[in-house]
Amino acid sequence: MIEEGGKRGKAAVEKRQLFMEMRAQNFDVIRLSTYRTACKLRFVQKRCNLHLVDVWNMIEAFRDNGLNTLEHHAEINVSRLETILSSVYYQLNKRLPTTHQINVEQSIGLLLNFMVATYDSESHGKLTVFSMKAMLATMCGGKIVDKLRYIFSQMSDSSGVMVFTKFDQFLREVLKLPTAVFEGPSFGYTEHSLRTCFPQQKITLNTFLDILMADPPPQCLVWLPLMHRLANVENVFHPVECSYCRSESMMGFRYRCQQCHGYQLCQSCFWRGHANGPHSNQHQMKEHSSWKSPAKKLSHAISKSLGCVPIGEPPHPVFPEQAERPQEAPHNVVLESPSRLDEEHRLIARYAARLAAEAGNSTQQCPPSDLSFNFDANKQQRQLIAELENKNREILQEIQRLRLEHEQASQPTPEKAQQNPTLLTELRLLRHRKDELERRMSALQESRRELMVQLEGLMRLLKDEEQKQVSQPGGSPHSSPGHGAGCSMPMPIRSTSAGSTPTHTPQDCLAGVGGDALEAFAQGVPRNLRNDLLVAADSITNTMSSLVKELHSVDDGPDEEETDVRNGGERGTMRVQKQ
Repeated sequence: MIEEGGKRGKAAVEKRQLFMEMRAQNFDVIRLSTYRTACKLRFVQKRCNLHLVDVWNMIEAFRDNGLNTLEHHAEINVSRLETILSSVYYQLNKRLPTTHQINVEQSIGLLLNFMVATYDSESHGKLTVFSMKAMLATMCGGKIVDKLRYIFSQMSDSSGVMVFTKFDQFLREVLKLPTAVFEGPSFGYTEHSLRTCFPQQKITLNTFLDILMADPPPQCLVWLPLMHRLANVENVFHPVECSYCRSESMMGFRYRCQQCHGYQLCQSCFWRGHANGPHSNQHQMKEHSSWKSPAKKLSHAISKSLGCVPIGEPPHPVFPEQAERPQEAPHNVVLESPSRLDEEHRLIARYAARLAAEAGNSTQQCPPSDLSFNFDANKQQRQLIAELENKNREILQEIQRLRLEHEQASQPTPEKAQQNPTLLTELRLLRHRKDELERRMSALQESRRELMVQLEGLMRLLKDEEQKQVSQPGGSPHSSPGHGAGCSMPMPIRSTSAGSTPTHTPQDCLAGVGGDALEAFAQGVPRNLRNDLLVAADSITNTMSSLVKELHSVDDGPDEEETDVRNGGERGTMRVQKQ
């Protein structure tokens, strides 16, 4: 009971920690709810290190943990959820270089508590499989088109058409994310959320992607593509001065007023609603996610005016209309590396064909003098596409090779040890024996230290006795150590420094010492025990030396040899092999 209470307390602290850190970022000063929601969810994504997990790796983790065999309404407890998250993060650390490893336990704790707080508000201790898939597929890293393809595969039937009831369930689950970061009034689930997304009756994959990746997307999901745009512009630099804060450079988004000439704002000033001069917050602003030099803008404008290049790029590749199987199924080939390579090559080829067709149509509109130029441009484009395909294939093969080498190098046990279980057993026994000898050596060192303290006291007593005998040749009854006042109650010996004077009686210093020394002082007959004490010290030293030799024989023996190990008079022989 106490242990469970401690776990709950730790979980509550970790949950509060994430939200306290989010409040410290002061996102609530952002004026527009769309940007505010996207910034908060992006913070949670980065704080839990989910931005490092690609959607394909997340789908692979679902498959490895058997979630593809469960129904969407099936429930899993928090313990199994923690196991799934552990496999995700430990696999992530295997892919990351050693200099960029993450704190797995902290990431698991933060994400687990966030998911429980979001999807288990009534504290049942269980989450549905669909809610977990929807949350992790939405909040992980990767391209938005890949995420939406996977989400569609979870909501479509065998003919490749979306089931509206499943999409409605997806909206219920995914819109709990804005509610969890206190943006429920703006983006919480309502009865009209489904109708505002798809007015059509038959929704295929391409229609689904067209609507959700449109500009603007459906209002209830407008924060989702914005969160991906935020990730893409975090390190984008604009060499432009902000018209409000006068910062000479901008990072992230850049906003240009469509009415005020030359008026531009950085994302911080625009998000907070700052304005000065003739500019007003009611003016229309255009968002820029990159910087183009004036020369590049001019060349692009000339190319568009001539009509010899396609205007804009398609928002996503056009996929075949046949039904797509769920991408996490074991028999699905999407996740396999060769199939993914083939799919990328097909997409590149399809796009190249589209470019060639558009270029062919544009040649009919261009003047005759430009036909040779267009032909050369199309030829150069095809050559460039072929080169890019070859380069892409080489890069993916190199990535696969490096991944295999990394996995082989990160094996926890040597190859020889894996092939010889007997050797592993002997190594474990040897380590255990070594630990026992080290403990024995520590105990003997402590005994030697205590005995040396006692020897020091005895030597000082002998020196005092010799001085008394020299000063009082006749002796005195009170000078005998055996008749002192403290004979009846021996006390433990206390160590003294080299320059201090003992404050205890001779019998006090004999406590714990037996043999000839105790007998000599008990009889009151002064004996010269200097040699005996030195012999005793030498014996202790020899014992320690023998033990150290045994330890060195265990650590520094040859690759394979017979080694004698002594412990308490018993002798055993074991075969030692160094790793």
